[in-house]
Amino acid sequence: MVSYADKTLTCRDCGSEFVFTQGEQEFFQSRGLMNEPTRCPSCRATRKAQRLAGPDGGPREMHEVTCDQCGGVARVPFLPRNDKPVYCSSCFEQVRAARV
Repeated sequence: MVSYADKTLTCRDCGSEFVFTQGEQEFFQSRGLMNEPTRCPSCRATRKAQRLAGPDGGPREMHEVTCDQCGGVARVPFLPRNDKPVYCSSCFEQVRAARV
């Protein structure tokens, strides 16, 4: 059994110190994540918001499609192509879980 202790890390973006808690370390390990975070929670949130934003900084454009598995309506942040199936959130989670 691995024992964890809080660690103080330095954010690569803003340079501030932040604590990588014992609970966070256990969570990372349970998800198979091998590397410690390199950004503080604030900088991680900022990066996530940037990834979720559209090119103009506003919300992403969403497209309504029909789920290939259940036939329900799905909203996706990309323009679907006909060469790959598109799933609603529920079916996507089922398909992802089946792959593991």
